Amino acid sequence: MLGYYLTNQGQVRNHNEDAGGVFKNDEGQTLAVVADGMGGHQAGDVASQMATSHLHKKWQEIERLSTPDEAENWLKEAIRTANNEIKSYADEHVECSGMGTTIVVAICTEQFATIGHIGDSRCYFANAYGFKSVTEDHSLVNELVRSGQISEEQAENHPRKNVLLKALGTEFDLTADVKTLEFEVNDRLLLCTDGLTNKVNEDELSELKNFDGDWTDYCQTLVDLANERGGEDNITLTVVHYDSPSDEKEGAE
Repeated sequence: MLGYYLTNQGQVRNHNEDAGGVFKNDEGQTLAVVADGMGGHQAGDVASQMATSHLHKKWQEIERLSTPDEAENWLKEAIRTANNEIKSYADEHVECSGMGTTIVVAICTEQFATIGHIGDSRCYFANAYGFKSVTEDHSLVNELVRSGQISEEQAENHPRKNVLLKALGTEFDLTADVKTLEFEVNDRLLLCTDGLTNKVNEDELSELKNFDGDWTDYCQTLVDLANERGGEDNITLTVVHYDSPSDEKEGAE
């Protein structure tokens, strides 16, 4: 199981509020995390780092998740406690008041992948049969599209495109959307922030299903493309590739 993480400040922002990583537990199972921080007098980076660190720490404390139910329950609770930790910190530190972060997380095992998210950072899944989005943005424009008030084309340039309906750390006891997929040899996951998806369309991202080179190059190519198209936001992505069962206990590259 191979994991790759890349983050970039972009062309415009003066600092990077994104965070994330790819982490292994003692059984070699993989946790991939991407978070996009916001608000609170430049405290978005605090929120995204707190979320990532919390999940990493929790991941190191478990031995193995054997079933989808175990993984879903663990992920819901880990995201809930991360959320409450961030909210409590923001309430206690005036300079962090109002901060929050998106979160998208994938637990990857040799049998299944469990994905949880809050906000508009996304997860895409690719296998021999195609490429699809696994997550639904918790955003105003996505709700307008879902309710038929605007088209997907109108959503692309909507003036309130960045308004979130849900973000980690903004209120206590938020619940993540969680689902589980079968995960088989040569399946791939892409987790990313809107700094990527606002600049690179799904047709271009779908190269994930066919890519057969160095994943470091794949990630860098997408970051470069987003920057070439303006790079107004931070850009962060993680790829997990189930390359072969025998590699599960080897470290991520």
